[in-house]
Amino acid sequence: MLGRILAAAVLLAAVLSCTGSHAESKGPAPCVASQFATASSAEIMAGRVSFVGLPAVPVGKDVDWRMDPHRNRSWALTFHSLRWMGRLVVDYETTGREAYLERATEIARDWVRDNPRGGRGVSEWAWADHPVALRTPALVCLSRHVGDRWLADSLAEHADYLADPRLYKKGHNHGLDQDLALAAAGCRLSNTRWRDLAARRMAESAELAIDRQGVLQEQAPRYAIYVHERLGLAFDTMRTCGSAVPARLAERRASLAEYIAQSTQPDGRLAPIGDSPADLRPRGYPHSADRVKVFDAGYVYGRTAWDDPGSAYYSIRFGPGRKMHGHEDHLGVTYHADRRDILVEAGFHSYEKSAYPKWTVTPEAHNVPVVDGRAFREGTATRLTRTAIGVKRQFFDLEDTAYGVSRTRKVLVNHGADLMAVRDAVKDGARLRTLWHFAPGLRVTANRGGTVVLADGAWRVTLTQFALPSCRPLGGQSVRRGEISPGYLKRVPSATVVSRPARSVLTVIVPGTGDPRAVTCADGVVTARTPDGPVSFAA
Repeated sequence: MLGRILAAAVLLAAVLSCTGSHAESKGPAPCVASQFATASSAEIMAGRVSFVGLPAVPVGKDVDWRMDPHRNRSWALTFHSLRWMGRLVVDYETTGREAYLERATEIARDWVRDNPRGGRGVSEWAWADHPVALRTPALVCLSRHVGDRWLADSLAEHADYLADPRLYKKGHNHGLDQDLALAAAGCRLSNTRWRDLAARRMAESAELAIDRQGVLQEQAPRYAIYVHERLGLAFDTMRTCGSAVPARLAERRASLAEYIAQSTQPDGRLAPIGDSPADLRPRGYPHSADRVKVFDAGYVYGRTAWDDPGSAYYSIRFGPGRKMHGHEDHLGVTYHADRRDILVEAGFHSYEKSAYPKWTVTPEAHNVPVVDGRAFREGTATRLTRTAIGVKRQFFDLEDTAYGVSRTRKVLVNHGADLMAVRDAVKDGARLRTLWHFAPGLRVTANRGGTVVLADGAWRVTLTQFALPSCRPLGGQSVRRGEISPGYLKRVPSATVVSRPARSVLTVIVPGTGDPRAVTCADGVVTARTPDGPVSFAA
């Protein structure tokens, strides 16, 4: 009996060393309302929840934590993150409605009771790394008003999970959320070891995740926005807890702004590169005066002017092989002119493991050359071998062996008299086809003699192709009905123009004209008649 009493005393001391007594050793509880904008308090109080744009689902008083009514990964993650419970807490703090706090407490207590770590039948999302990281700040916010032992114990268990190096996602946005959560829990539980570990890991992870040019290595500009915002929350947490923000961490966060701004089109929407939705509108990110920016991690962005919705804009992809939230989009281009999208990517649809989301990652979902009869080698790097950047005209040469043979692309962009010209070639007797995904709303009105004309109302754009080195029109283009994702879980029809196979193809895109004779090639010189005047260049 005495042995059991002593063992219990030792266990109690260990728990108190982590969580502290409620009256004496609880530290500040950082709670930022903006991170809980995932649901409506009125809807939750009515017994329903709706996440990620999907229809509302009844949850009732006794929540079934194993349900996944939409079979949607993002919905399930948000459900177990309990950020919707956090919404009730912050709304209680602004309205004083006791019912909000009571329901938030019921939800959290029910989750803790029904989801023991390692318990049989518990949802796979309950203790996945990202829901744990997102749930912890919600529990910290609740602890500002609820001093019950079950909540303190659960916070300590969450912090112990977050501190485990085996479960840490270094250099990833999940790892940042783990650090943010650990800092908040360590602060609340007066555990300086957890708090200091979070700050140290955050700085080390940021230097791995964000390069010196400010590019996030997750290969999707959307996640640069997320990391920028989450680091801002982390800095607020550190200050609330009396900790200094590491200077090197603040520098890396600041560097993200240029990459985000350069990734934003003149119409205010983020370029849909990698897992970046086409309807996202970043605001307020400072930038340099550079109108053309080459990021060594694999991005070229160019525009006619800043702060002008009528500016032309383009992107080009190269760099390291695909990872994290990237797509197989190397050599891919996008083009925006005349205040409209012209060449687009398939975009980001969802994280579901079904056919269409998987297709959006493939080369065929991007504006690239694909090699006939050759297998694509995933994760192949692409080199940017030459650049020539002028005010009115820019050239870029790229090369890789993604299909086992040398594949090259030369891109010319002309500003003022807007056009884009792309020369694709492949060696070793192989042949390629070029894929051009046009923006939804553009429909094919003519396809003849190597020129395809597309229209949106009275507006026109032409695509003209030549075989090289002969400089003869390359006819035989096919037009496929494709689909573009303009936002999460959305799909709309679009036209994809596919060239017939050739060893070398020159493609010229001229916005604003529907004249099938607008582009000619003779004696190795291409001449295009644009709405703003003629443009010539060597084929």
